[in-house]
Parts: sequence; structure tokens; C-alpha cells
Amino acid sequence: MSRLTIEASTPLCLLQDAGRFGVRHLGVTQGGGLDWRSMSWANWLLGNGLDASVIEITFGGFSVVAEDDCLLALAGADLGAQIDGQPLAPWRSFKLGKGQRLQFTQPLLGARAYLAAPGGFDAPKVLGSTATVVREELGGLDGMGRALAKGSSLKYSTEAPLLVRELPREHVPDFNLDTPLDLVLGAQIGEFSGQSLFDAFNSVWTLDSRADRMGIRLLGAALQYQGKPMISEGIPLGAVQVPPDGQPIVLLNDRQTIGGYPRLGALTPLALARLAQCLPGATVRLKPVVQDVAHREQVEYLRRF
Repeated sequence: MSRLTIEASTPLCLLQDAGRFGVRHLGVTQGGGLDWRSMSWANWLLGNGLDASVIEITFGGFSVVAEDDCLLALAGADLGAQIDGQPLAPWRSFKLGKGQRLQFTQPLLGARAYLAAPGGFDAPKVLGSTATVVREELGGLDGMGRALAKGSSLKYSTEAPLLVRELPREHVPDFNLDTPLDLVLGAQIGEFSGQSLFDAFNSVWTLDSRADRMGIRLLGAALQYQGKPMISEGIPLGAVQVPPDGQPIVLLNDRQTIGGYPRLGALTPLALARLAQCLPGATVRLKPVVQDVAHREQVEYLRRF
């Protein structure tokens, strides 16, 4: 068994996997890595299952010291990672020798980095997943939904040859914000005013600082819903709901399971992965797509693995 000791952390550094499924009827949300693409590539670099447990590091402020020689992998945002002060670029596996320190400083490109270990980090599965959902007190190193804390140990038990590999350049995700985020139109789309629909897909939206793993508020033109009051219904990942103030909210992995606000639709999984790498204050655009197109693009992307 290999071990890392956490020297510094923040409430935004969490143990995650692909998420918790089959329990939404109990009011339990899915959790899981917000940027599933980067999380999956981090695991791929080590030959893990794509749903193995990783560390999601948001904005930096995280460091570990190796208690044994180990092989790790890093994907996602460039958070100024360093090994004993020497820069470490993402999208590769790397060796960390006994006593060496891996540190993440601040965002240089993107918001979230994913650190993987051979076989995934060890943690108890709660309702089938190690994903940390702090609000529900589920998942994490002890199963109680706590963020990673200074002094804690990260362990993994799978042996792996110390072979370093790098993700081919053509597979590295593009964090370009100029490309619109695809949105599959929802059941209430026809209940918004014509002006609101024009504004929704022809305006620039700014990511509010009021954001967490439950959702991100978009600031821009106020959208007007003209339909009847709704009865609460199930909320899918990526749903873009519009509360009475007209400012859309994109619902993420730690969202509530039901809600009664009308929805423009839902962002595609690929759009959500890009959104997860946006910093507060960034601007985005929305583009309507039909479900068949979104499904085909998702299948084509998964074939890369």
C-alpha cells in the first residue's frame, strides 16, 4: 500500500468518482467529478477504470508529501502544480519519490485539476460511490462527506509499473470559452417570451461568483417565463432553470433532486465539462441542439477512451 500525506488543503478539494446513481428516488444526489472528461483522462493515464476515485482540486491550495515512491497522474486545469518547486504540466502520469512534495498553487488555465492513483484512492463506498457530497454528508475518505483536510492520508493499494506516459495532444480537451455551450431544449422552452428566447441564445452570459458544486448562476438579460406555475419535478444534470429574477442557474452534480422552476433545457455532458473549467467572471454563450445530436457527439467522444 502506498500513502500520501496531505500538507495543505481547502474546502474545495474533494475525493470524487463518477458519481452515485440509482438513489435519486431517495432524495440523494449524484455527486462526482464536475469535469468528467479530465477525471476520466487522469484515470486512463494509469490504466484505471474511468470511474476510479480521484482528487478534485479546485483553484489550488493543495499539497501532499509522498510517504513511498509512487506513480500518479494529473489531468484538467493547470493550477501551477510543482514537484519540489519544479513545474509539472497536466495531462501526464509522473513519478513522485518518497519525501517529495506535490503542490498546487493557483489557476493558470482552467479551474479544476484531477489527481489519480493506480487503482484509485482507497475509501469506503457509500451507496455505491466514494463521491464526496458535503451537504449530504456522504462519501470522502471516511464516508462522512468531509473535504480533504491537512494531516489526512491518501492511500492506494494497486501496484503499477513506474512508467510515465502523456496524453496525446489530439485528445487534450480544449478549454476555449469562445465555443458556445450546447443546450438540449427542454419541455418548458415554449413558455418563455420570444424576446427571452432570443436573448438566451444570442447574448453573452457572465458566470456569477455565487457558484458551487450545486449550480452556477448566469448573469445577463432577465428571462421571462409566461407559463403556468409548475409542480416540482425531477432535475437532470445540467438543467438550466430560470427562477423569478430571470437569471438562469445551471445545475451541477450536487444539485437538489427535484425543483419547480421552469427550464430552458439542459447542457450536454461535454458542455458541462467545459463549464466546470470556467472561472467566476468568465463569459459564455448558449447554443440550442436536439437530443439526437447531443447523444451522437457524446458517443463519439467516449470512443476515444
